[in-house]
Amino acid sequence: MKVLIIGAGFGGLAQALLSAKEGDEVLVLEKNEMAGGRSSVYTEGGYTFDMGPSWYLMPDVYERFFQEFGKDPKELFKLQRLDPAYRIFFHDGKVVEISADMESNYRLFDGLEDGGAEKLKKYLEQSKEKYDTAILELLYRDYSKLSDLLDFKLMKQGRKMHMFENLDSFVNKHFQSDKAKKIVEYSIGFLGGSPTNTPSFYHIMSHIDFTLGVWYPEGGMRAVVQAMYEMATSMGVRFHFNEPVTGIRTEGRSVSKVVTDRGEYTADVVVVNADYAHSELQLLGDRDRTYDRRYWEKKVLAPSAIVMYLGVDRKVPELAHHSLFLDQDWAANFDQIFDKERATWPSSPSYYVNVPSMTDPTAAPPGKETLFVLVPLAPGLEDSPEIRERFYQQIMEHLERTLGTDIRSHVEVKRLFALNDFKERYNAYKGTALGLTHTLRQTALFRPVHRSKKVRNLYYTGHYCHPGIGVPMVLISSQIVNGLLKECKCEGVADG
Repeated sequence: MKVLIIGAGFGGLAQALLSAKEGDEVLVLEKNEMAGGRSSVYTEGGYTFDMGPSWYLMPDVYERFFQEFGKDPKELFKLQRLDPAYRIFFHDGKVVEISADMESNYRLFDGLEDGGAEKLKKYLEQSKEKYDTAILELLYRDYSKLSDLLDFKLMKQGRKMHMFENLDSFVNKHFQSDKAKKIVEYSIGFLGGSPTNTPSFYHIMSHIDFTLGVWYPEGGMRAVVQAMYEMATSMGVRFHFNEPVTGIRTEGRSVSKVVTDRGEYTADVVVVNADYAHSELQLLGDRDRTYDRRYWEKKVLAPSAIVMYLGVDRKVPELAHHSLFLDQDWAANFDQIFDKERATWPSSPSYYVNVPSMTDPTAAPPGKETLFVLVPLAPGLEDSPEIRERFYQQIMEHLERTLGTDIRSHVEVKRLFALNDFKERYNAYKGTALGLTHTLRQTALFRPVHRSKKVRNLYYTGHYCHPGIGVPMVLISSQIVNGLLKECKCEGVADG
């Protein structure tokens, strides 16, 4: 079977590998100059930046994926568990670290509130139970129709998951301290959500980073991309870079050809890993769209961001590999992202700083540091060089004041990447960095489908689909698509 994949992000790479393993002839068309999608690489002046994902979480999901090919991730790239996993800077000057040693974390929580250690233990026990259920029963399933949710066992598990309660309400039942609450809630940002709009089920994120750990692949997330790309080419997958797709044409109810600025391609199956909204609205004709413009306008988008790629000619020991700066009124931060009436460039945001050169000497020249500063923003905001520069100065002033050290006068390399760049480089709808957030109405069955409802041989993978946002979730998404394609083959119908 000939499989054509649009987009070489993690979802496209995963699908290419899975289809090649099935013996399919695979071609990947990629708009940009390299594989990785949002996990692209930027290099300048001896500094190397992972442009997108920077946290290696859920190592068990990577292991399960690579086991499909008889591989262990540790055979493909060297993994190091970070300790501390991350450092948190609170608005009042208090600095805490989340450790790879759980006893240290229990002591930390005991210092934040009475009985904090026991509360954290109970919270993480529940988080692990739900995570195990999610892995076994929920995440690797396709949800395309209501009956997929009406399985008795699944409904029973869903009730245990507290799906109808939001994360903030759930956390408030377990902790009293503002700092304890923020520590266990912050990771919802990895899912592009707010504690008040995300189901409490997603407190599984606490088990993920506290218990499973935060890891770093030597060479950064680009090392994972490179490993997958090399595996794919060794299995016969062909890649065409710098070749954006301009249209998906159909005959009857099947894709007849995929059009680029270089030519036209035919295939038995087309799998889209490009931005879902862009692909539906820009590449397909009206009658072939599963979702129209009104559908996307009504959706709750995950945040966009401004990312500051900075090469600094000195060390910054005050930071950890991962550092979080949490504002006192972070509820207002979330409102400025998710409330369309209040959406604006924030005046006092929470933000994240990654310094991979602390762990990886290849990321920066000797004695220097690479800094990746990310501030979440509402999608659809006005974006200009002048706005970016003012915001850069605002954030750097806060960072320098918090750390008590000068950084700006040591910056050798500086690139500001924001909403318009997400649109231009990734065709991201309204400049979102992550797609759709995980509200109850945008989970499982209620996320965009893997298989087009209008075109027989058209499929989708990536962070818009179930199970959602994050590299591990995208790997699972492609495994779900691969299962659907195998079902079609078993039925002897190449186009489904």
